[in-house]
Amino acid sequence: MRLKFLAVILTTFFVFGGLSATERSITIGSKNFGENFLLAEILALMLESEGFSVNRAFGLGGTLICYDALRNEEIDLYFEYTGTLSRAVLNLEKAVSQEVLSKRLLNEGLLMMPRLGFNNTYAIAVRRGTADQLKGKTIGVLRDQADLKVVFSHEFLERSDGWNGLSKRYDLSFPVTGIEHGLAYRAMADGVIDVTDAYSTDGELERYDLMLLDDDLSFFPTYFAVPLVRASWAADVENSRILEIIKKLDGKIDDSTMRSLNAQVVSDGITYQQVAKGFVVQQGFVADEVFDVEEASVFGGVISDLGRNLVRHLELTGLALLFGTLFGLAISLLAYDKAGLSKIVLSLCGLLQTIPSLALLAIMIPIFGIGFLPAVIALFLYSLLPIVRNTLTALTTIDPVLVSVSDALGMTKWQQLRLVKLPLSAPAIFAGIRTAAVISIGTATLAAFIGAGGLGDPIVVGLSLSDMNLILQGAIPAALLALLAEYCFGKAESAVSSRYRNVS
Repeated sequence: MRLKFLAVILTTFFVFGGLSATERSITIGSKNFGENFLLAEILALMLESEGFSVNRAFGLGGTLICYDALRNEEIDLYFEYTGTLSRAVLNLEKAVSQEVLSKRLLNEGLLMMPRLGFNNTYAIAVRRGTADQLKGKTIGVLRDQADLKVVFSHEFLERSDGWNGLSKRYDLSFPVTGIEHGLAYRAMADGVIDVTDAYSTDGELERYDLMLLDDDLSFFPTYFAVPLVRASWAADVENSRILEIIKKLDGKIDDSTMRSLNAQVVSDGITYQQVAKGFVVQQGFVADEVFDVEEASVFGGVISDLGRNLVRHLELTGLALLFGTLFGLAISLLAYDKAGLSKIVLSLCGLLQTIPSLALLAIMIPIFGIGFLPAVIALFLYSLLPIVRNTLTALTTIDPVLVSVSDALGMTKWQQLRLVKLPLSAPAIFAGIRTAAVISIGTATLAAFIGAGGLGDPIVVGLSLSDMNLILQGAIPAALLALLAEYCFGKAESAVSSRYRNVS
């Protein structure tokens, strides 16, 4: 209990230490794909131009993570889609009117604001060459194309308005596999896959010259983009100015405009921040003079982002490894001489390791929210298995002769542990901590999906925008950090082993 309390205190300091107690701000979330990044950044710029402080919780891992984060007051708003709300969130079996959807959301404590104007519906995309080989241009013709390589995004595979419902409506029974949505288009361009799901306003459709198959059975509902906020938050009179700013986007972005904005990012190589700036200035939402201040060079910006992300990554892994080591050693020392308890402890630690990391992070949101704390707790849990397993194995395989000698010398149990067992076990214990450190550094990149930051941030954004440079800005430092941890802990392990050999 004391450890948990200390963890809460430390993480609270890390997350909120730099904020003034009186500073008012709004936290905007976004899903982990390019269009949602753009919309969130557009609104963030509009609010900042009016003097509001904006916290950006971008790249959260999917619909339900964003939705739960909003309901649990971890974010104040994000952009959702009406079809997603009706089918994937509220699990409605048929299309409903805007009014009915609004009422259902109010029952959930949420307010759906006026839609932006465009309909980003789901679609099934194929390469133009593949489309020319098909006997028709509708989704139904896929029934007779068992030789095609069909790969859908993971979220599409699980949603009722995705593969589950589509396969039933069109009587499709061929095997499908999953892929990260941002990687699917590149795989299509490389000829690795033939069919995937797409969003109708994606800029990649033009970039890779893809065709959309007609939804002739009208399976996909309309997906109008809408700002989503908590009803209680919207009712606060202090937020009325914010709501008025949000309403300026009502009907301002049609399908072609959204597709053009997306294409500027994925095809023209312009950052989503710059595209957002161009849009708010063009629409007159923000004066051009606001952005006249000379910005840092690209190189300087990359270095600054790298430094910030690296520090946060070290905070995440360092704190998790510290508590993982302390707790793992403590329970190992309590259980090592009790065979039944040792098996239970090891089994529980092994069970934790089998839970997919992103699933564990999602499970924690209703309990701990998003951000730093749930990420540290998840990394702490993942670090336990190698530490506990190595410690228990080392302590229970000590040469019985040495234990008998220590008994003959009249050593107490504590003296045996301190003077014999722990020194002999130290190399194996360090090896477990070393493994846990490397695992934590790699796993911590997924913390970006719940807004915890770190080196996963550029990876998540890069995957969403198919930007290899951004991906490498996170992946290379993370790999180097893992190698450095491996080297440092290896040296420490060798020093401990050498010291023991010299004493022997």
